[in-house]
Amino acid sequence: MVAQEGKRATLYLIPNLLGETNPRDVLPASVVELTVGLRHFVVEDVRSARRFLRKLDRTFPIDDSTFGELNRHTSSTEIGSLIEPLRKGEDMGVISEAGCPCVADPGANVVSLAHEEGFRVVPLVGPSSIILAQMASGLNGQSFAFVGYLPVNKEERQRAIKRLENRARGEFQTQLFIETPYRNRSLFEDLVGTCRTDSRLCIACDLTTEREQILTLPIGKWRKRGTQDLEQWEKRPTLFALL
Repeated sequence: MVAQEGKRATLYLIPNLLGETNPRDVLPASVVELTVGLRHFVVEDVRSARRFLRKLDRTFPIDDSTFGELNRHTSSTEIGSLIEPLRKGEDMGVISEAGCPCVADPGANVVSLAHEEGFRVVPLVGPSSIILAQMASGLNGQSFAFVGYLPVNKEERQRAIKRLENRARGEFQTQLFIETPYRNRSLFEDLVGTCRTDSRLCIACDLTTEREQILTLPIGKWRKRGTQDLEQWEKRPTLFALL
């Protein structure tokens, strides 16, 4: 897609799917139509981005498209070259691995550079696990914070959980965080073992998919349930919310 004459090119922020689901169940038709019309992309992983585009349109011309990778391996000196198509007047898209670009995901540096150089930046409508989990949690939606990943080290993680719980109580602010799926069990065990019995914990798993599960309970009730739920959502994409 080439920008119209007299207008600067646009950087579109394209939400990806959160799991195995039909794109048309979670993405507006206008977003799908716009996305498959682009030919230049900044992505976290080229292979998964190509799969996503082919899900949107089986005939999508992969070989006629360009993909620049932006992830933890991308150096600061490489970021500038990623938006070269914008400089040539061609629209681009940023595609996350899952959910919305630049939210718990790389992309902010490219967006910042696009703003600096005067290009239009347009966020597109689509699924965000953070917002969906907050909506469904029943916890305070007037004040909430996403804090990303907690420490891997057990003692550091337990201290971080206590700090989040104190912040949630002191400010009445919902605390949202995620974990690598294979560490869901250890995080859950530390939450149940560290938090006060009346603190509320929401576990939101596989959002927008057929396996979606969302449950909010006081820590005391999670303790009574023990590990009976773990097999259902262990090693699956999960977001945790604490208040």
